[in-house]
Amino acid sequence: MATVNHTIADGVAPPLTLAGVTDAVCRIVEEPTPKHWWTAFGLASTGLLILVAMVGYLVLTGVGVWGLNNRIGWAWDITNFVFWVGIGHAGTLISAILFLFRQNWRTSINRAAEAMTIFAVICALLFPTIHVGRVWVIYWALPYPNSMSMWPNFRSPLLWDVFAVSTYFTISLLFWFMGLIPDLATIRDRATSTTRRMVYGILALGWRGSARNWHTYERTYLLLAALSTPLVLSVHSVVSFDFAVSILPGWHTTIFPPYFVAGAIFSGFAMVLTLMIPCRAFFNLKHIVTMDHIDNMNKIILATGMMVGYAYGLEFFIAWYSGNTTEAFIFFNRAFGPYWWAYWTMVTCNVLVPQIFWSRRLRRNIPVIMVACILVNVGMWFERFVIIVTSLHRTQLPSAWGMFYPTIVDILTFVGSFGLFFTLFLLFIRFVPMVAIAEVKAVSVHHDDTHGHEYQAPAAPVAVGLAIPSKE
Repeated sequence: MATVNHTIADGVAPPLTLAGVTDAVCRIVEEPTPKHWWTAFGLASTGLLILVAMVGYLVLTGVGVWGLNNRIGWAWDITNFVFWVGIGHAGTLISAILFLFRQNWRTSINRAAEAMTIFAVICALLFPTIHVGRVWVIYWALPYPNSMSMWPNFRSPLLWDVFAVSTYFTISLLFWFMGLIPDLATIRDRATSTTRRMVYGILALGWRGSARNWHTYERTYLLLAALSTPLVLSVHSVVSFDFAVSILPGWHTTIFPPYFVAGAIFSGFAMVLTLMIPCRAFFNLKHIVTMDHIDNMNKIILATGMMVGYAYGLEFFIAWYSGNTTEAFIFFNRAFGPYWWAYWTMVTCNVLVPQIFWSRRLRRNIPVIMVACILVNVGMWFERFVIIVTSLHRTQLPSAWGMFYPTIVDILTFVGSFGLFFTLFLLFIRFVPMVAIAEVKAVSVHHDDTHGHEYQAPAAPVAVGLAIPSKE
């Protein structure tokens, strides 16, 4: 049986056998729960309890507990909604689009990224749901015959959101679960207790690893990847229509769909790295999630960050070139008005910080990457805050100008949404294989050489699951 060396230096990962890949991933689910997991789970569940308390207080008291006002009816909660949808964007992108383009380096990170998508979309859906005020009658938004003569307005982009995000969530969930089936069967076959064998056996849907099973699996996986790909591009485009189809200065612009999609990929990859780097260290997955994977993801962050920076500059050009003085004022106000600090925080985090990834040495420096990715996510939250709040607080009528100040309920609800997100993610990595075992094996360069037997060291070692040779 192959052995796994957990004492390697970062970035110099020795290769694993096929059996070693299975052991490295399955032991996270099979071994006793580590103390650091309990610590993280305690913090995350505390955040979740805060969220439950804030939502409960909102339902009992009303939306007046938020800092919204007549001028800025969309503020904190919609900012959070767009932020979480953006986070949920990269998971399916990594899985579906990179799968269709045969980018094998995705295999080590796609499972966690898909899970991140699902949990982020759950967090996103929370905010518009409670934004309506009376959540117990949220079903009135559905198109069903009723005695109140109420019918959804299908011309509203807000309703398009409902269909776009719910469809994206459904397909992403199916895509994620389909990829899990062979690995759940592996956990079932290695189970030492009847309960565990039964639970994972039910989830594995009778998988036996036969040629027919694999044929059906691969066809279905390809079909779901093809269905997911247009959704990746469409869901955040539809979210951007919430703003782009309005007639408000600062929102009424045709560059919003590509701008939002690039920003979503940008923030999604940053969040994947924020999640995977600690997991890689705590669960000794440096053999599988290698520095080359991280390096590739940093290159994508750099590329999409430059797209986002280009969009920021283009907005100012459009405002100037249009000759519309109101539009020009809105963008001048963004940079130099009362919320200037939010605008320049956004520019610093989203445009300047990613420039460090031009350096290969910094792209492979874990502390630097962690700080940069956290700043990117901070910057992307401020991007949505800038678009929404600064465009609404000063419009055509100076008599209607106003400021938005979040209340403690606003802030704690947002903090609590992170508790929900991390609680779900921690449960995922504890009970489900966080790396796609079957896919990593499929692209392993040792697949034809070892067949699961003891690995014989080659002259030039290459890490498992890596499509491109390591340059370390």
